Amino acid sequence: MAEKQIGKVTHFFDKAGVAVIKLSETLNSGDMIKVVKGDAEFEDAVSSMQIDHKPVSSAKAGDEVAVKLSKETKEGAVVFKVEG
Repeated sequence: MAEKQIGKVTHFFDKAGVAVIKLSETLNSGDMIKVVKGDAEFEDAVSSMQIDHKPVSSAKAGDEVAVKLSKETKEGAVVFKVEG
């Protein structure tokens, strides 16, 4: 499985379980991502994304996108797209 860094978490909303990711590459709904912060890492499918509180199905480099995650993470976590 190939992994490509696509962004970094700039904020995490604990109650909502939503991470704001500053993208350096394209991200689409349905993509598998891996979130890595120190020794903690997990994979998640992108089930929903929002930009400025509006649902989107894809986002491009430079966008800040809010993504619902199944586990907690922290600011500064690196986000990879898992391909294959």
